[in-house]
Order: sequence, then C-alpha cells, then structure tokens
Amino acid sequence: MESASRDRISFVLVAPTEPGNIGAAARALMNFGFRRLELVAPVPFKTQEAWAMACQARDVLEKAKVHRSLRPALADKVLVVGTTRRLGSKRGLILDVREAVGRIARAARSGGVAILFGNEHSGLTNQELNECGLVLTIPSSPDFPSLNLAQSVMIVAYELAGVGGKSRPLPLVENRELGKLFRRLPKTLKALAYTRTGDKDLPEEITRHLKRLFGRSGLTEWELNMLLGLCTQVEKGRTHKPGTGQREKRTRS
Repeated sequence: MESASRDRISFVLVAPTEPGNIGAAARALMNFGFRRLELVAPVPFKTQEAWAMACQARDVLEKAKVHRSLRPALADKVLVVGTTRRLGSKRGLILDVREAVGRIARAARSGGVAILFGNEHSGLTNQELNECGLVLTIPSSPDFPSLNLAQSVMIVAYELAGVGGKSRPLPLVENRELGKLFRRLPKTLKALAYTRTGDKDLPEEITRHLKRLFGRSGLTEWELNMLLGLCTQVEKGRTHKPGTGQREKRTRS
C-alpha cells in the first residue's frame, strides 16, 4: 500500500478499557507502517503499562487523537468500516478481512478511512455498526473465536499493508456530507407513502440499508447533489407529464 494511503487510514478504538491494549495496538500499527491511532471515550491510557506495550511506538501512542464521542471521529472520513465477530442479517454486508482490505485501500486513495474496533468486552454496538458503510470480520476458530483487541488491530493492519496496485481515485464526499442525505431520506420516503408496516418502520429500515450501501461505496459530490435534488423534487410533489420536458434536438441527415 502506498504511504499516502496509509496516512489516510485511522484505526479507531471505541471505548477501550485496557491501557495495555491501547499501547499494544500502537505497536501493531507501527509494525506495518500505520501511524493514525484514534480513541473514542478511552480510559486514562498514558500509563506505565501502555508505554511498555507500545515499545518503540511511543510516538504513535503519544499522538493518538482522543474524541469524547464517535461522531466527531467519523465526520471527515469517506469510508467508515466496522469490525465484528458476530454475524447476522441485521448487521448488513459483512466481508472477510481479506476481501474488505481492497475496498478500504481504494477508498483511502480518495480520502480518510476510519476502521472501528469495539470495546474489549462487548465489541461494537448495533448503533455503532449502523454508522459503518462496510463491516469486516476476521475468520477464527468457532471453538474460540474471540480475539484480543490489539491482535485484531494487527491482523487488519497486516492485511492492509499487503494491498498493492494503483488506480485513479474518485473524489468522494466526507461522512459529514453524506449525513445531509441520510437526514433527508426518511422525509422523502414518507412523501412516497412509505410508512410503518406491522413492527417495521419502513422509512427507517430503508434509510438504514441505503446508508450502508452509500457508506460502503462512497458518493462523489455530483452524485450526492443529484440524490439531494431528487429528494427535493419528491418532497415538493413535482411531476412532469410525458412530452412536457425538453425535447431532444433532431439533426437532419
């Protein structure tokens, strides 16, 4: 992976509770050429244990960016990736880490990427996973599937470091800009007469799936503006009868 792309990938530990794991994660990042460590609501982590586990990666640990909540950590990212060992249809598309790293690398050529790792005891919550456009899992033995936090960080960093190839990046909008669309979608869907059906809130459910789709693939500024424009037209209730639009210009042979 190109060094510029590595510098755009942030490994985000959400509510970590063990300073030693944070230090070990910093060391794992430096082992494979990554330096961006971000922490969301961590315990006090600059302890003797953390420094010892970081070893020669003290600089990564010292410069770790700390956020009080998750949303600020994601605002400037074009792709948000979650990690989980618990599978299920409600968690959306979940890729093997070896499949996911190619998508992560492509997105990193365009802008910032956040890879989220959950709390040591409970992992990422469903709400936190709902912020992710892509979710990956690390295959492990069904007899003992749980990995240590720092081990998970190391495996993902290792797989990413081995990704090669170059391609022209697409200019994707940041997560904070995608939020404009996700806030509009429920209103637009209600204008299209999507309502609650039984125990399902269809606007909310459809928005959640579209959020995963657009969050996974990314959107260019033109695509985002196009979709926001469509929302506006639907909400205004504008319709065009056949034949009233601009006629195509005909050329004589």
